[in-house]
Amino acid sequence: MCRTAEINRITKETDISVKLNLDGGDVKINTGIGFLDHMMTALGVHGGFGLEINAKGDLFVDGHHTAEDVGITLGQAFGKALGDKSGIMRYGSAFIPMDEALGFCSLDISARPFLVFNAEFTNERVGEFDTCLTEEFMRAFAFNAGITLHLRVEYGSNDHHKIEALFKALAYALKAATRLNTSGGAISTKGTL
Repeated sequence: MCRTAEINRITKETDISVKLNLDGGDVKINTGIGFLDHMMTALGVHGGFGLEINAKGDLFVDGHHTAEDVGITLGQAFGKALGDKSGIMRYGSAFIPMDEALGFCSLDISARPFLVFNAEFTNERVGEFDTCLTEEFMRAFAFNAGITLHLRVEYGSNDHHKIEALFKALAYALKAATRLNTSGGAISTKGTL
């Protein structure tokens, strides 16, 4: 089973390439937004994925197009690498603490995309990353990967910690959900996802 994907997305706003190996490898990230690089690196490292992302975007406007399009492209890569989604555990959940903050993620790789995002941020930005782009990234990722994704910040005061807890919770939930199951089939009463 080939659990890899390469996706390229070129628009008038961004030029993005993603290489993904669900079973591990190097993590090399360059999006032009330092905090987004930090989050994508955390996703790859803590998920145990091989992940290479190169993005060039219209950052002279702001980071919105870059963050959203990285989410789209990464989601498409997960969708492609998972194929018909048979042979995987399907579900994953994780609580992740980051100092005073606690993040939670629960997901279903179901081919039924949905996002429930429950997090509030007190600052407009973390570094050069607009905090509101956290939800935009997660929505783009979930809908393009075909994942039902629930994310919640349980509590916290530092926006950096809250966002990082969410990304790391996503990583560990994805790690659990993409693990191979013993049957090799789809875990579904329908027999398919």
